[in-house]
Amino acid sequence: MSSGARQGAGQRREDSMRINRKIAILAMTTSLVGVAHAADLPTFKLEMNDGKLIPARIEVPAGQRIKIEVHNVGKGAAEFESVQLRKEKVLAPGADSFVVIAPLSPGEYKFFDDFHQEAQGVIVAK
Repeated sequence: MSSGARQGAGQRREDSMRINRKIAILAMTTSLVGVAHAADLPTFKLEMNDGKLIPARIEVPAGQRIKIEVHNVGKGAAEFESVQLRKEKVLAPGADSFVVIAPLSPGEYKFFDDFHQEAQGVIVAK
């Protein structure tokens, strides 16, 4: 391979690394903006405990995005699920997570623990 060909290959590799670095920085920045944006939302807490939802009724403002922090304090897995809202989140025992919900029209939106079907709750948008 000639020295010119080696330099060309080296330059392409360097350009590729530079592009990959820019993509990685963009991805990190975008995810941090999303996390910061989610932190500014009205936030509500939901505890799931082996078939119990605390609280079983969550009142939220209508017309605003909201965040629900979900904590599984039970000994088994739990799954926050709402067919109406098209949301589901599986949590291992002791796990914490959250769901962000788009602005809701006034009304009631059912949710449940898919691993404990008797655990039924409602989000009330006012």
